[in-house]
Amino acid sequence: MNSNLFNLEGKLAVVTGARRGIGYAIAVGLAQSGANIIGISNHMEMGESKLRAEIEGLGRSFTPLRADFSHRTEIKNLAERLASCEVDILINNAGSIERSPALDHPLEAWDRIIEINLSSQFVLTQAIAAGMVARGRGKIIFTASLLSFQGGINVPGYTSSKSALVGLVRALSNEWASKGVDVNAIVPGYIATDNTQALRDDPVRYKSILERIPKGRWGTAEDLVGAAVFLSSSASDYVSGVALPVDGGWLGR
Repeated sequence: MNSNLFNLEGKLAVVTGARRGIGYAIAVGLAQSGANIIGISNHMEMGESKLRAEIEGLGRSFTPLRADFSHRTEIKNLAERLASCEVDILINNAGSIERSPALDHPLEAWDRIIEINLSSQFVLTQAIAAGMVARGRGKIIFTASLLSFQGGINVPGYTSSKSALVGLVRALSNEWASKGVDVNAIVPGYIATDNTQALRDDPVRYKSILERIPKGRWGTAEDLVGAAVFLSSSASDYVSGVALPVDGGWLGR
């Protein structure tokens, strides 16, 4: 096997939602494989940080940026700034969740989640992909969800946004794969992050979820790194329009 298949040496990767959780783990994982990182989060530390120390400790460059994905103007400004960079890899990981029954779900919460999880993702992708298409190469990866395929409970906005992301992946792949830009999604299972804290704090839900996972454990953010490196590298050059589950076997149950 070609040992360079997963080598990201010299590549520039943009990772949104990079300050913690899945985004943090993926940013470090891509740096371990050779990529330089632009990390984006609403509350990203602009000076010293654990993330910066880890990435620079690997001999890679790290550029922190702040952006609130619920504000279209901020994302348009961010998109314009990044459009001038030669971005090789875009990890669209920024996201949020609002939990309440559909009958009581505030429209403000619905609008916010759709903006963060779907609309802002498209605004940023559109700008960065223009350069990728012009250069004839690029990798774009979205973070989808098990609820891209299932309805979930008390998360109508989140489920809708994550379902739409899988459709967006297919639509963009249909347009850009022939131009050298591969568009895919990672589908995390139940991962122990801040977004799932409420579920893990509920003993009944925690037990019922755990019992359904064939692997017998909740996932960690680090469990997503292998898939991210694969989809970011030349090892996946004939993979496009795919939603790849990393779920401990959940969807096969």
